[in-house]
Amino acid sequence: MADNKTSVTIQNLEAAFAGESMANRKYLYFARRARELGADDVAAVFESTAEQETAHAFGHLELLYPSSELTVERMLEMAVEGETYEYTEMYPKFRHLAMEEGNTAAVKEMDEQIEESREHAEMFQAVLAKAAKRFAALAKVEERHAGHYQDALDAVKAGKSAA
Repeated sequence: MADNKTSVTIQNLEAAFAGESMANRKYLYFARRARELGADDVAAVFESTAEQETAHAFGHLELLYPSSELTVERMLEMAVEGETYEYTEMYPKFRHLAMEEGNTAAVKEMDEQIEESREHAEMFQAVLAKAAKRFAALAKVEERHAGHYQDALDAVKAGKSAA
């Protein structure tokens, strides 16, 4: 289901996920500011609601990316893809538009995000490479175990002891 980008339902789930995620972050930001202003009771309401928004977002993600289909490798690949998109396309475009409007604070923010997204992509790529090496090593071990089991089975079938 997650690969069907033309599905209206998938597009709606992606929009709903974005909205719930944004609400979570916004409410946590509001909670921080409310605490700074001495309104701890209001901050607690924002924090509680933020937790609910996270639960909603996770529900949408489970439909977009069913956990039964997510491998460690696939999640790392998607993270690399997302971070790469951010530093090669999204933030450079946003930066250009901020420059056109003369919003130097936003330009500075976009420059920082471009660099951080690049770092994140590189980090995820390094973890992915390390995981690939580990999985390759495990595959060799498992192949060796399978060979031993096959040898034992062949011995049993041939009437020999499997010692």
